[in-house]
Amino acid sequence: MQTFSIAFAFSFLITLMVIRYSSVHAHITADWDLNGVQKFHARPVPRVGGLGIVLALAAAGVVAFFRDSKGVGVPLALLLGSAAPAFMAGFIEDLTKRVSPRERLLATMISAIVAAYLLDARIVRIDVSFLDMALAIPLISGIITVLAVAGVANAINIIDGFNGLASMVAMMMFVSLAYVAFQVGDPLIVTVSFAMIGAILGFFIWNFPAGHIFLGDGGAYFIGFMLAECGIMLVLRNPHVSAWYPVLMLIYPIFETLFSIYRRRVLKGVPAGYPDGVHLHTLIYQRLMRWAVGSKDERHILRRNSMTSPYLWFLSLLAVLPATLFWNNRIILLIFIGLFMVLYVRLYWKIVRFRSPRWMIVKK
Repeated sequence: MQTFSIAFAFSFLITLMVIRYSSVHAHITADWDLNGVQKFHARPVPRVGGLGIVLALAAAGVVAFFRDSKGVGVPLALLLGSAAPAFMAGFIEDLTKRVSPRERLLATMISAIVAAYLLDARIVRIDVSFLDMALAIPLISGIITVLAVAGVANAINIIDGFNGLASMVAMMMFVSLAYVAFQVGDPLIVTVSFAMIGAILGFFIWNFPAGHIFLGDGGAYFIGFMLAECGIMLVLRNPHVSAWYPVLMLIYPIFETLFSIYRRRVLKGVPAGYPDGVHLHTLIYQRLMRWAVGSKDERHILRRNSMTSPYLWFLSLLAVLPATLFWNNRIILLIFIGLFMVLYVRLYWKIVRFRSPRWMIVKK
C-alpha cells in the first residue's frame, strides 16, 4: 500500500499544479481543437495528464529501489526506463501535434524491444502446443511481443475519448493484475500494479467528471505499455497463469482496435489509421447521450461527455471480472473471449442502426 499512497499523492499534486497554472502553459499543453471527429469538449483543456502518472510511478520506484526488500526496485526502474520512448513520443505529440501515429507506434515498439532486452519480457507461450513451439524461436517470440505491446498501447489510446474512460478501465485492469499477482506470489507485478492504480487515481479525480485535464497520447501510450508488459511478465514468470488471462482482461480495447481496423479497411476502404467518429464510445455519446442531456452549452457538453464513460466501464468489467476469477482456466477464458466479441458486435450494430437496448437509454 505504500507504493499506492506515494504514487497517488505525487500524481494528485502534480496534476493539480498542471491545472492550477494552466494559463501559463496552455498555449503549449492545451487541446485547442474543439471540432475534430473525435473531440467532445467545449473548451481548451491541458492534455498532459500522463506527466503526473509517469512522475508518480517514478517516485514510487525510487522508494521501492531504496527499500528493495522484495527485489522489485531494480526491475521496476528498468521497466520505467523501457517505457520512456513510448511515453516521450506521445508526450511530444501532446505538445507539438507533429508526431504521426506511425512514429508513436514505432517508439512503442522500441520500448517493447528494450523491455525484452532488459527484463526478458517476451511472449513465450499462448498455451497452444504447436504455436508454443514456434514461440520457442527467439526471433518469432520477439516479433510477436513487439507487435502485441505496440497494439495494446495503441488500443488504450483509441479508447481514450471521454472523461474517465481509459483511466477507469486501466485501473480495473491493474486491480485485476494485482489480485492475480498476489495469488501467485509475484511481488514485482503487485508493486507495479498498485503504483499504477495510485498514479492513475490521482489523475482520475481531476479528469472525471469535471474534465479539468486530459490523459493525452503520452499518458495513454504509457498506461497501455505498462498494462501489456505487466501481463506479459506475469504469464512469463508464473506458469500457473493462463496466457489467455491478459487477453480476456484487455479484450475491450484490443477488440475495439481490431474491429475499427476491419471497419475502416474492409467496410470503408480507407487506411486503418484514418480517424473517424464511429467507435463504440462515440456512438454511445452521439446516439444516447446527445439526445438525453440538454443543449450545446458547455455545461451540457461536459455532462454528456462524462455520462458516456460508465457504459464502457461496465462493458470492460464484463471481461475483466471473469478474467480475474478464472485466471488459470484456459477453456473458460476462451469462452468468455468469444462471448465478449459477440456481445460487442451485437451491441455495436444495434446502436449504429438506432436500435439501442432499452437499459442503455437515458430518459430526460
